[in-house]
Amino acid sequence: MDRDLLRQSLNCHGSSLLSLLRNEQQDNPHFRSLLGSASEPARGPPPAAGRKEKRVDNIEIQKFISKKADLLFALSWKSDAPATSEVNEDNEDHYAVMPPLEQFMEIPSMDRRELFFRDIERGDIVIGRISSIREFGFFMVLICLGSGIMRDISHLEITALCPLRDVPSHSNHGDPLSYYQTGDIIRAGIKDIDRYHEKLAVSLYSSALPPHLSGIKLGVITSEELPLYYSKNFSEDDYASALRKKQSASWALKCVKIGVDYFKVGRHVDAMNEYNKALEIDKQNVEALVARGALYATKGSLNKAIEDFELALENCPTHRNARKYLCQTLVERGGQLEEEEKFLNAESYYKKALALDETFKDAEDALQKLHKYMQVILYFLLET
Repeated sequence: MDRDLLRQSLNCHGSSLLSLLRNEQQDNPHFRSLLGSASEPARGPPPAAGRKEKRVDNIEIQKFISKKADLLFALSWKSDAPATSEVNEDNEDHYAVMPPLEQFMEIPSMDRRELFFRDIERGDIVIGRISSIREFGFFMVLICLGSGIMRDISHLEITALCPLRDVPSHSNHGDPLSYYQTGDIIRAGIKDIDRYHEKLAVSLYSSALPPHLSGIKLGVITSEELPLYYSKNFSEDDYASALRKKQSASWALKCVKIGVDYFKVGRHVDAMNEYNKALEIDKQNVEALVARGALYATKGSLNKAIEDFELALENCPTHRNARKYLCQTLVERGGQLEEEEKFLNAESYYKKALALDETFKDAEDALQKLHKYMQVILYFLLET
């Protein structure tokens, strides 16, 4: 039976679970020997003053635990699978590699340290970099775990000491520490834990590991041998902000589609509401900007249409419809300015359209026509 797991359960549920276990498992020889020692309080610092002890009062859960204890606390639940570094690389594509949970949550460093020292056990594998070498051993700063629960510990500055007696010699003479250098990546096994003072001692001998991990190489390793969850470079697209952006773009496109359907049947107000909703979700959604710009142009709000088309083209310079509709609207607005006898302003709009598409014939024709008209006006002004 798993003594540590039983102790954790008793610490959580209290004396009521202990009583139920004694009643339910009285005929189980394994539990008769374990319950006495497991019910003793765990070693470590006393609880802080004023902190309330957490208890689960749900008696149904405790009854379930006591009845199924022979299964729940069986050692067979402990994984006999090799460490990540020993897994056949051919199988790596068959499961998702996730970073530690802490990377998705804002957990204070103090709480993360507390969780680490709560969960770490003798025989666990840790990986770190040598920070200093002394005559009595070397210190290493932990960067990740090589077995057990994955924790994001690289920024917690947790230090472990590897005493000289736990450093194997690599030659028949000389100092065993001469083989190591500051900065080396070390894989080691946890040998001693002082949870109260948050101190760790590690060993490079395989005897420090449990049987199912004893085949794992301890000592200096390369960066290629780091656990996949730590060594994998997660791209920006894997994180929450990028995923949220993709999700917002998808929701915005749904609104645009609904708006286009409204536009086709002449329900322009409803279409505008859907386009605005899409842009509230995703301010730079190109399809929403183009669709709203087209609706503005249809309603005669050419300046607003031009603003939307320009913003869409700024966000996506290769968007064909944004460029096409912008050129058309610039020429149409130039025509309005001609009617208002603002010829120089009209000329700038035609030139802007040609700058976007030098083959746009409507803009070229309008500009030539305007220049001829301006020449005629200038001729009459000079004659008079």
